[in-house]
Amino acid sequence: MHLLIPAAGMGKRMGSDRNKLLLTLLGKPLLAWTLQAAAVAEQITWIGIIGQPYDFDEFVDILDDLNLSIPVELIQGGETRQASVFNGLKALPSDAPAVLIHDGARCLATADLFNRCAQALKNCQGLIAAIPVKDTIKVVNEHRWIQDTPDRRHLWAAQTPQGFEVALLKNCHQQGEALGWEVTDDAALFEKCQLPVKIIEGEETNLKVTTPMDLAIAEFILRHRLT
Repeated sequence: MHLLIPAAGMGKRMGSDRNKLLLTLLGKPLLAWTLQAAAVAEQITWIGIIGQPYDFDEFVDILDDLNLSIPVELIQGGETRQASVFNGLKALPSDAPAVLIHDGARCLATADLFNRCAQALKNCQGLIAAIPVKDTIKVVNEHRWIQDTPDRRHLWAAQTPQGFEVALLKNCHQQGEALGWEVTDDAALFEKCQLPVKIIEGEETNLKVTTPMDLAIAEFILRHRLT
């Protein structure tokens, strides 16, 4: 299975002026933890890191330190996550029938999650890792008045990896580019194109590191795993 890792984001909410995936967690960059988990997943055979060229030297240093046993390619990203993933899809080997896409900031995803998503993608056109919502969710208007309280039994919090047939996802991105769609994940493009997306049970610890508090929580989880 081929894996694309969008890794072009800045750490503004982290209070950083650099790529947040280069910030360290227990002495290793966030990106290193992501790569390490993906590389030991038996189902993953190729990795593409989508970033900006000014970060490539540091990405190479991380790869040199990890000395991974599977091929890794650096791919230039676009101005948005959506554009970056489209660039990544275009850079996939021509024989890639399906792809997993995983945010580099979700550095606590396990090899088991990558394997389960890769295996499930053999039997569907699209999927996402997700977990059931525990809290009661309120739908509010622009003035913060509650409009609705949806049944949380039908609510799931989206994570990554997300996986798709390459040809279908490329077509969705082409339509999105032509029609000016702006989405926050690839599953939303699939949905807009009326294509089915399956839920695969994610992991409670698969949080996205966005703020300093997230970084502290991630450190706690990693220390617990390591001990």
